[in-house]
Amino acid sequence: MTDIGLTHIALPVSNLERSIKFYSTYAKMRVVHRRIDAETGVAVVWLSDHTRPFVIVLIQTDSVHPILSPLAHLGVGCPSREDIDILCEKARIEGVLLEPPKDSGYPIGYWAFLQDPDGHTLELSYGQEIGHTVENAY
Repeated sequence: MTDIGLTHIALPVSNLERSIKFYSTYAKMRVVHRRIDAETGVAVVWLSDHTRPFVIVLIQTDSVHPILSPLAHLGVGCPSREDIDILCEKARIEGVLLEPPKDSGYPIGYWAFLQDPDGHTLELSYGQEIGHTVENAY
């Protein structure tokens, strides 16, 4: 099967295992592919939440200059406000909560910003209705 459309985003990371743990914890993503690139010798991991054919590609690098920082961010829809609150309390304790949960009304919904181990921003949200909006756009 040939991939069509947006399939991935690639992020440089300084520590693969630390980044895998972050995205597993806060975005419910799991490793679906792992390799050492034959040409460069660089470690590469693909993470997926198994909800659609889309992955985050983590690429091990010596130094990271994060470009996904507010307002540029990855967005993850959560099943409830309570789930966001629980994850944000954990993020606060771990020192990775950038912006606590806030209800911005429709169409933004309930959201918070977290910072991954390399400074990239992850948004947790509930109520944005992106899937519904895309379905009704056709």
